Amino acid sequence: MKETGLDAYRFSISWPRLIPNGRGEVNPQGLEYYNNLISELLDHGIEPHATLFQYDLPQALEDEYNGWLGPQIIDDFTAYSDVCFREFGDRVTNWTTLNEPNAFALLGYDIGVAPPGRCSEPFGNCPNGNSVTEPYIVAHHSLLAHSSAVSLYRQMYQEKQHGVIGMNIFIYDFVPLTNSTEDITATERAKAFYTGWFLDPLYHGDYPDIMKKIAGSKLPKFSNSQSEQLINSVDFLGVNYYSIMYVKDDPHAAPSNERDFLADTYVKTILLMCGATQLYVPPYGLQGALEYFKQSYGNPPIYIHENGKLL
Repeated sequence: MKETGLDAYRFSISWPRLIPNGRGEVNPQGLEYYNNLISELLDHGIEPHATLFQYDLPQALEDEYNGWLGPQIIDDFTAYSDVCFREFGDRVTNWTTLNEPNAFALLGYDIGVAPPGRCSEPFGNCPNGNSVTEPYIVAHHSLLAHSSAVSLYRQMYQEKQHGVIGMNIFIYDFVPLTNSTEDITATERAKAFYTGWFLDPLYHGDYPDIMKKIAGSKLPKFSNSQSEQLINSVDFLGVNYYSIMYVKDDPHAAPSNERDFLADTYVKTILLMCGATQLYVPPYGLQGALEYFKQSYGNPPIYIHENGKLL
């Protein structure tokens, strides 16, 4: 990396590597690994950017209370974050709490193609899960765990460690398939469900109105104190961008208690491909997504954490 001229390196800390049982005793070998990595980066003039969670939860917590489905995850994630801030914060000044939790909730709990592989028929083929409700629950707990960890960091560490902390989300540039009023409205709805799902709570303290209207009781509610803690709980926003997504209105959907997250959007989405496996990556798409964030969320500081061609 040094020879290439890189001046920053983004990596994820593995919770089970550092605290195998999810809480309690810290693994000294895991601690040594990350201390060595961070020190080596700094010795070569490379700034570490650390992510606290990227899909790998200690199995003990999954077994005990179904991981991110249980509200206990909020305290356990905060305690794990505390260990990281305490042990590494003297050298790490760029923290990301969660990596693309919007994708994690959808892929892991609606269609079941990512850990922990939960879903329900007809939305996927998994041994356990409920695609209708679980994505919303996991997202809610993710937001509360994030804001709790950020609150701890700001109260106990930020002033003396001089760091910043944020969240990273997966984004598309959503584009109407046609110029029809229906597709234009559907595109705004897609933005609300895919990105506003997390960004509205982070910047406005609550979920988008259209999500509350459509999802109804499936969407958990924030208390006043939770909303206050969420607002501006990011010093920066990290984004992972790979492609644009075309959006077409899809007004036909099942009753609310039979719709998963994707059906709740009332849209059909279309990704353009280059061949069988490669996404089409138009350069203007990233600009469109960033313009949307600027207009909707007050031009927040942004790190482009992932971008390019999938290999």
